[in-house]
Parts: sequence; C-alpha cells; structure tokens
Amino acid sequence: MRIEIPRECERLGAVQIYGLQKVYELAGGRDFGNAEPSHSDVIRRISSEAIYERQKDMAIVVPVKNERLKLIEGVLVGIPHPCQIIVVSNSSRAPVDRFKIEKDAIQNFCKFTNKRVMVVHQKDPGVAKAIELAGYTELLGEDGLVRSGKAEGMIMGTLLAKFLDNKYIGFVDSDNYFPGAVHEYVQEYAAGFEMFDSKNTFVRISWHSKPKVMESSLFFAKWGRSSVHSNRTLNRLLSYFSGYETEVVKTGNAGEHALTLDLALSIEYAAGYAVETHHYINLLEMYGGMLPQSDEGNEIRDNVTICQIESRNPHLHESKGDEHVEDMIDASLSVIYHSPLCPELLKREIAEERAQRMSLAEAEGPAKVKVYSNLRNLNLDTFLEHCDAAFSSKTEALSLV
Repeated sequence: MRIEIPRECERLGAVQIYGLQKVYELAGGRDFGNAEPSHSDVIRRISSEAIYERQKDMAIVVPVKNERLKLIEGVLVGIPHPCQIIVVSNSSRAPVDRFKIEKDAIQNFCKFTNKRVMVVHQKDPGVAKAIELAGYTELLGEDGLVRSGKAEGMIMGTLLAKFLDNKYIGFVDSDNYFPGAVHEYVQEYAAGFEMFDSKNTFVRISWHSKPKVMESSLFFAKWGRSSVHSNRTLNRLLSYFSGYETEVVKTGNAGEHALTLDLALSIEYAAGYAVETHHYINLLEMYGGMLPQSDEGNEIRDNVTICQIESRNPHLHESKGDEHVEDMIDASLSVIYHSPLCPELLKREIAEERAQRMSLAEAEGPAKVKVYSNLRNLNLDTFLEHCDAAFSSKTEALSLV
C-alpha cells in the first residue's frame, strides 16, 4: 500500500490526533530490500509482507444481529486470511434459531477457506460466568447474561481476542454490501499499525463516499448525516482547549476502527450508538491532561496515537431509516455533552442545535448514555481461566469452527 504521511497533528497531553491520510495505491507490492523511508518522503510504502505480519496478530470482530446471511458471508470473504475472525452474534434463537443458521453458514465458509472462525452468541452463559467471576458484573443484565447491544458485543469480542492472544483488534460491521471495502479496511488497519508502531495506536477509517440513490442515479455523498454532527462538535471541543480552530477530526463515528489490544483494554465503552465517539472523549479525559488524574491506573508514559485513513472503496450498508440516524446523532453528542471536558458554551450550542434539529420547544441536552468502565476493572487472569473452561466445554453458543 502507498499512503501519504499525515499533514497535520493536534496534540493534547499524551493524545496525538493525526489528520486524514490518503491512500494512493491499495497494493504497494512485495518488499525487495528497498531503502528505509527518509524524513523527506511524503508517501510511505507499506509492503505486503509488513501488512501480513500485522494481520497475523490481528483479530477482526464482527458483531451480528439478525443480518442477512449473504451480507455476513460477504464480510467474511473480505477479511484477509491471516486475521483471526471473531463473530459475536446476538441474533434471535426463537421461534427460528437464526444463530444456528449463521453458525452453519460460517462452518461451510470455513470448510472452503480452511480458516478457523470463533463464533459466540452474546448470551453465552459460559462467557457470562467467566465475566462475572472476573468481577465485571456491570456488563451483565438481570438474567446474569451479557446485555444486548453493539458496545456490549464489542467488549465481549475484545476479551475473546485477548483469550486468543492477539496483539491487535479491529471491528467491521456485518451489514456491509461490498467485500472489497471490508478487505480494504483491514489492509488499512495493518498499514496504520505499521506506520505508527506503538502499544497505544488507534486506527480509524473515514469512508471515501457513501452511495445513495437520488433521482434514479447514484450520488456519492462524502459524509454521513451523523458524522457531520459528531465531527464538528469534537473539533469544537478541541478548538476550545487549543485556542485554534481545527477540523482535524474526520472519524467521530467511525464504526470501522482498530486498535492495539493493550489500548482496547484501557478505555471505556459507551452503550448504543455512542461507542465510537466516546472513545475520543475517553482518551482525552484520561490522557489529554485537561482533567486532574486521581486514578493511578490512568498514568501513561507513552503517547496515544489516533491515526485516520481515508478509504478508497465506497461504503454501502443497510439503510435503517431517519429515526436510526437521529438516535445516532443524539447518542454521539450525549457523550460530549455530559463529559467534564465540555465547556458550558459548547453545551448550550449542542442543546440549541438539538432543539432546532428535532423541533423542540425548549433547548435541552441529550440524555446520558450508559458507560462501561475500562477492562482494567476486570480480573483478566480469572476471566481467561474460566473462559478456557467454557471454551473446552464446547457449548452450542461458543465454538471455533
């Protein structure tokens, strides 16, 4: 892959947010012992060997909930072979057992690709018991099982990636229509880790375009409706602390993202549609240096690097309606609004824009969303021990096919 170096960088404390990087060539070729990149190079070549080395230590988590089988299969087809795939499904078990159907389809996929995929149902009692014994009961509902939700599935996938001893973890939505786009995302994850080689690297993908049908023809929109709001508000927040207006954040709602597993175990996850935006907020709260740090566990000596890469493939996924978009906007702005970092001026702007957008009589901020504490609050050794026992029992809802 040939990719440009970032043109700008915003620094707040230990957090480095690099500007959007453009991909110039999706396949950069093999490494034939070319010279190391110099400081004057504006284009970085990432060899296929280097990408392979990163991907063989990478788990790709695919959260699933009642998606069409063809969509799921297409996503699996797009994930490069060296990667470990973890499918976390919260699909219904009755009256039709959709999870079993998904598992059978994945097993057939593995037969033809000679690949092992971990498949787990989000309500698997064995994993839930391991989480309970490890002391992370906030993830569990009244029934003692992991709560429903995408963020909850992502946390479960993160823990399973640690169980499988991966070094990196990436997330890909299961409703993507283009396998080529999925393939590109995972290639770019690896390229980001190669460019920013540290234990605290966060790679976030900005879609090149999002196709829509308008008047019987395709229109390739640059930004999604939710992304416009989250990006703008995050940039306002950064500008407040730096004193300089910025537009560096382009991936406030990036569902396609990857990070080192060390970092994934150190950050909080917000429930619902707020999860991606909250990652920015949480990193700034913990490592941005703007808030007093009383928790010794938040100390960090190395920089946290946020790398943003613009994909080349268009992103086409399932349309879930206007109400879905409004919920995404509200959730993503909620974590900014309720953060102790958010100044009163920005809170008023969020509330006023929300009232105008939703035709409310009075300006009021979005409701607070549930936030899960970081996974340092979980006894990892206990979880791994009991997860190993659950995996060995080969329950119907947890297996490596």
